[in-house]
Amino acid sequence: MLWALLAGNFAIGTGVMVASATLNEVSAFFQVPVPVAGYLISVAALVVCLGAPTLAAAVAPFDRRKLLAGAMVWYGLLHAACAFASDFHVLLALRVLAVIPAAVFTPQAAACAGHLMPAEQRGRAITFVFLGWSLASVLGMPLNAWLSGMLGWQGAYGLVAVLSLASAAWVWWAMPAGVRPARFSLASWGTAFRMPALMLCVAVTLLCAAGQFVVFAYFAPIFRDSLGAGVHELSALFMLFGAFGLLGNVLMSRYIDRLGAPRGVMIAVGAIALSMLLWPLGVTLVLAAVVMVPWALGCFSANSAQQARLVSLAPALASGSVALNTSAMYAGQAIGTAIGGWMISHQAMPSLHVAGVTLLVAAMAVSAWAARVARRGTAKAPVAACAAANRSA
Repeated sequence: MLWALLAGNFAIGTGVMVASATLNEVSAFFQVPVPVAGYLISVAALVVCLGAPTLAAAVAPFDRRKLLAGAMVWYGLLHAACAFASDFHVLLALRVLAVIPAAVFTPQAAACAGHLMPAEQRGRAITFVFLGWSLASVLGMPLNAWLSGMLGWQGAYGLVAVLSLASAAWVWWAMPAGVRPARFSLASWGTAFRMPALMLCVAVTLLCAAGQFVVFAYFAPIFRDSLGAGVHELSALFMLFGAFGLLGNVLMSRYIDRLGAPRGVMIAVGAIALSMLLWPLGVTLVLAAVVMVPWALGCFSANSAQQARLVSLAPALASGSVALNTSAMYAGQAIGTAIGGWMISHQAMPSLHVAGVTLLVAAMAVSAWAARVARRGTAKAPVAACAAANRSA
């Protein structure tokens, strides 16, 4: 079952990243500036950001087997429709509809993994399911870039459609029927929003995603304009990034229960910030690849650790808190893409990494704050329990 959920996240991640991988080709095909083509990233991210927490309550009554398989069918069919768009505005509208299942699948897959596994295995199960995103980076994104260069951007969207429909069949076959994690009610939302540690963790995800997407959303034009990277070089860079992203997530999955989720988050975000600091040193393709390694190691592992952190903070609120985390991740993508697009339109592409590292340092500070708040809350719990016992006596 976990492998099927991993495969679903692979298709979701490949579809989410297809806009970044095809940015140059879409910009040229529709004759729109790169920042305008970037709307395919930022607007879609905003849709998922708003949809993840809203849909968490709406889908609660559904059997997760039907829900997750149906989401992947929708994802596949709408990406197939995107491949036939002949106008940029039509593509943008179809893209908005196509990414709605991303607001459902990733958080609900994590919640299902946490719901079905024993407490001592939850962290590893959740990070394992999220490995699908790392695989999307190491395989899906390079394939998107290569297909876009060889066959046009339509070929990349067609790949997403095929992967999505195949994963829908696998989820239907592997997922047990009747899985329904605890319903996330309005009262549960109130409880979640009143937990300072949980809300601070969500803020970490938002800042981390924004810091990355200031640069990540524009990898294709950055490497084309600054290093003269063609389709083959760009695909190789994406593949290298994805390979180390996969390695980072595997390591996080193996050691997170030993490290603890807060420390795992800090290590991963710190690695990303290191790459941002070193970004100006990437003056050749080889040096750029070397500079990207720490970022790749932390990119997907940071969010995996964040999901495990949220589940461990409040297991009963997992379906909602992971949805909030997904929302924050996509909100950060939209914010980072918008900041990057604004900077590019003002001829500040060489300074994108400065904005990125600023946001990442802020994410590390908030993460440390969240850890302190969580420790204080844990320390107060036994005192509150003793007081309640004394009152009852």
